[in-house]
Amino acid sequence: MAELFQELEKIGFSVNEAKVYLALIRTGSSLAGRLAKEANTDRSSTYNALKQLIERGIVSTVFENKRTIYVPADPKKIIDFFLEKEELATRLIPTLKTHYEVSKERKNITLFQGYKGLKTIFQDILDSVPAGKEYYVMGSEGHFREKMPYYAPAFERRKLEKKIHTKILIRQGRIRKSAASRTVYRRVPSDVVSPATINIYGGKVAIFVWDEKPEAILIENERVSDTLKNYFEFMWKHAKK
Repeated sequence: MAELFQELEKIGFSVNEAKVYLALIRTGSSLAGRLAKEANTDRSSTYNALKQLIERGIVSTVFENKRTIYVPADPKKIIDFFLEKEELATRLIPTLKTHYEVSKERKNITLFQGYKGLKTIFQDILDSVPAGKEYYVMGSEGHFREKMPYYAPAFERRKLEKKIHTKILIRQGRIRKSAASRTVYRRVPSDVVSPATINIYGGKVAIFVWDEKPEAILIENERVSDTLKNYFEFMWKHAKK
């Protein structure tokens, strides 16, 4: 259950919501008092958590003998909740982008911090690279899969769905732990293990710095992107397969 608790937190459940939901899954239909005892939460926190779970559509209620009994829905309702959120966001984005384009002050260089910031750039790669085309990576040390083990497979899956290809230059001493589909590697002489990875795509350059607190710099400049792309292609031509 400890692992399930952590996974629920990762998809947006609060601590109390996760505790109460898991208690309800274990016990089945229950009164709030019993759930509070099973989840080790006070009554106020239990009721608040149940209210949120009902709004998500994964808990329902029935009334028996003037008492409210809480009933767990099929766990697949969790997916339905996020699909509804995605549908709503899809409808909102065109209007929001219109306001964004009008109001924003265009910046060529943007700093992103933390894993959520890095996800923003990876999503931009998926959005910016046309279907069937490729982008380029230099200095990969496998940090992406190591430090973002849940997001990396999802990114690779969406990249595969869009048939996006990747060319990656790595140092000769690096041992690859996996070979992603539609990804080609070549090796260049180097003994330096760098925490930085450079991605070149769609007229942009993203420099990921995989420190303890990761960050990334996004450069939106066609000339800079083209220059690094030409440099990449020169190195690719002389690199070892």
